[in-house]
Amino acid sequence: MPERARILQVGTLGDETDATLQAQYDVLRLWETPGGLDALAERAAGITAVVTSVRHGCRADLIARLPDLRAICSWGVGYETIDVAVAHARGIAVSNTPEVLDDCVADLAWALLLAAARQTSVADRYVKTGQWRSIGAFPLSTRVSGKRMGILGLGRIGEAIARRGSGFGMEIGYHNRRARAGVPYRYVESLVELARWSDFLVVACEGGPATRHLVSAEVLDALGPRGIVVNIARGSVIDEAAMVRALAEGRLGGAGLDVLEHEPAVPPELLGMNQVALTPHVGSATHETRREMAQLVLDNLAAFLAGRGLLTPVAA
Repeated sequence: MPERARILQVGTLGDETDATLQAQYDVLRLWETPGGLDALAERAAGITAVVTSVRHGCRADLIARLPDLRAICSWGVGYETIDVAVAHARGIAVSNTPEVLDDCVADLAWALLLAAARQTSVADRYVKTGQWRSIGAFPLSTRVSGKRMGILGLGRIGEAIARRGSGFGMEIGYHNRRARAGVPYRYVESLVELARWSDFLVVACEGGPATRHLVSAEVLDALGPRGIVVNIARGSVIDEAAMVRALAEGRLGGAGLDVLEHEPAVPPELLGMNQVALTPHVGSATHETRREMAQLVLDNLAAFLAGRGLLTPVAA
């Protein structure tokens, strides 16, 4: 019987995926290893692949302890918690799980946009708590159809959000580092100008140091007292303190947030704001999408170990 490949699994990916990895490979489960990283020295030899997630990451100090490492297979579309540059410098390939979660994340962006604009979560509580006494008593909300939607980050998820906006008869604008060829949407070079143009600003860009607080106080003020910001990307992209102040002072109309800057900590001011809709970082959290993400991790790992290379590599 051929020797099974040695794998380091940084954190759990769920019972089913964990069991599949255990059945197919010689797996060292780091989160269950007494001593953690410090215990790797005696067991690191022969580990050729790391399985991780955007939550657990794979930092330079871990990579440095694995002399035989050749691939890092990560669950999740983001990879800001993986030291990709360090890995690539050593010739270590890195994969993530793009595309399979695009539609679910885009769906949630729209759920949050509608919840913030049409006050659906507030209306739900209004009915369930017995406040509904007569037709017409609930406050008016904001129309969505026919408005202008700006998207920060027109990647795969951003495009999925834009397609849904077209179905609502919206004008779509976007801001990237550069304009994209072949897309039918308005490109705006300045994020401030995009916010000023938009009724809704949807954040769908990458996280990490390069985009930290990209949605600044200036951007939020440009969006204005009737504008709504939606974030399904990373909490760090928005200057959260500035956003809370703008909402409290009425300089920003509303927010739909699946991610927060210091999650799971929630600014207490947001809890009492009816113009804010919150979800607990669940953009990809459907049965169907989570199964597909886990399968893509397994497929990437199997392909690499079979000598075919990663199926969805992160570019250098």
